[in-house]
Amino acid sequence: MEISNAAELLAALGHESRLAIFRMLVEVGPSGMNASAIGERLALPLATLSFHLSHLSRVGLIKGKRESRFIHYSAEFGTMDDLIAFLTHNCCQGKACLPKTASCDSVARRRGDAIDREHDATN
Repeated sequence: MEISNAAELLAALGHESRLAIFRMLVEVGPSGMNASAIGERLALPLATLSFHLSHLSRVGLIKGKRESRFIHYSAEFGTMDDLIAFLTHNCCQGKACLPKTASCDSVARRRGDAIDREHDATN
């Protein structure tokens, strides 16, 4: 990841509403949620919500998928993973110094869990 790309992603997350939207979509997982549910949970007016969803989509932190007349949004976990990897690359000269990050387990495990949850939801 280029530093300019990381700066753009961090700038997008630097707004309280966009950070709240992104965190909520991360928490709900790959299944995501529709825009109206996001707006209701965060008490954001529709125009404001639309602006922030558009911004997060444009930088690649979330993606929207049209379902009938609604748009269903989910976090782009690959982009989040790339940003975290960029921020922590060779941290502390390669020594384990991030206990909270280490407790998240491995990337493969997180991605495997997401696939398992998607599989369980469809069955």
